[in-house]
Amino acid sequence: MQTASPAAPLTPLQTARRRGRVKGVLALFGPAFVAAVAYIDPGNFATNISGGAQFGYLLVWVIVGANLMAMLVQYLSAKTGIATGRSLPELCREHFRRPVTFGLWLQAEAIAIATDLAEFVGAAIALNLLFGVPPFAAGLMTAVVAFAILELQSRGYRRFELAIAGFLMIVFFGFMYDLSQVGVDPGDFAQGLIPSFDGTDSVLLAVGILGATVMPHVVYLHSALTSNRIAPKTTEERRELLKFQRLDVIVALGLAGIINLTMLVVAAQLFHDSGNTTVESIEDAHAGFDTLLGGGAALAFAVALLASGLSSSSVGTFAGQVVMQGFINRRINLFLRRAITMAPSLIVLAIGVDPSTTLVISQVVLSFGIPFALIPMVLLTRRRDIMGALVNRRQTTAIAGLVATLIVALNAFLVYQTFFG
Repeated sequence: MQTASPAAPLTPLQTARRRGRVKGVLALFGPAFVAAVAYIDPGNFATNISGGAQFGYLLVWVIVGANLMAMLVQYLSAKTGIATGRSLPELCREHFRRPVTFGLWLQAEAIAIATDLAEFVGAAIALNLLFGVPPFAAGLMTAVVAFAILELQSRGYRRFELAIAGFLMIVFFGFMYDLSQVGVDPGDFAQGLIPSFDGTDSVLLAVGILGATVMPHVVYLHSALTSNRIAPKTTEERRELLKFQRLDVIVALGLAGIINLTMLVVAAQLFHDSGNTTVESIEDAHAGFDTLLGGGAALAFAVALLASGLSSSSVGTFAGQVVMQGFINRRINLFLRRAITMAPSLIVLAIGVDPSTTLVISQVVLSFGIPFALIPMVLLTRRRDIMGALVNRRQTTAIAGLVATLIVALNAFLVYQTFFG
């Protein structure tokens, strides 16, 4: 009598899919929501509100275009991790010369500092608006909460993802409430979809919006999040997993795009249309909400800002660890890294540098770091020897290359207009 051979063990993907139609899909969601938080960090508040207050609906097209770029970029990053089982920084270390890799690491660390500036300053402003906490003390409180959120990551990726997604929804509902108080002008919105500028200041804000939307550090991070989260065993499983990650990106980045558009629309309706075009700081915006719409709208704005700063700060630290480990094969304690990278932010808060100006400039700095993440990713994902069956199609490589070119050109134009225009 023959005995039946034991059934083959289920793969991680099969185990996840067996949870059911809904739970099985939700189990595969998460990495893009972590990345999406970086796309609605406090830097977005500063640039979007400044853009809406000064220029009305003029820069709607910038947000829409930047969000579409972000979707493509994060999809390619997620695909990199699924196809190779490695993060983008690790692939750079393996396939580029050491001086190039070291240079990429240095600029990535500079970008991490700029990112921390936006996130820490934004959360500190929110605590000051909500509770009157002095900026430096608010920065220290932000650090404590960021440490607590990071502790979730050490206990498993799912808890961290759910916490970050929760913060994202707080920001979303906060701005939905404010939008319900001011409405939207469909005609002006449609006009804002036509690309145009109005002087150097609008170009500066456009670059800031771009830098706040397409975030270099989460380009690196997303590939790490998908590289070992659910390990596919076959090419078919890689394709199936990629399909769900594509949906993850569309949903999460779509939500972030709606939030960014809402920020600009609310500022345009509330400030620009009433003649308050000089509202450039988050504090001024909060005061405007309170005066023109009441305490409820101001509270929703401040709570959304706090949720944004706390969550994006933790994501930024996680990304910094991925960058260091990938580019130079060094790993330090996550909490020590948090303490080191937050130091410049605390210094800025302690010496009293204008917070809103710091936020806008930090986003411009971030935009200059985008090509250093995009170009390596385009070069690597077009190689079949690296990506295997998930190698980019020629059209995908062409579009991604065009995105990188447009970003570089916009930054070059900004420099020319600023110094020679």
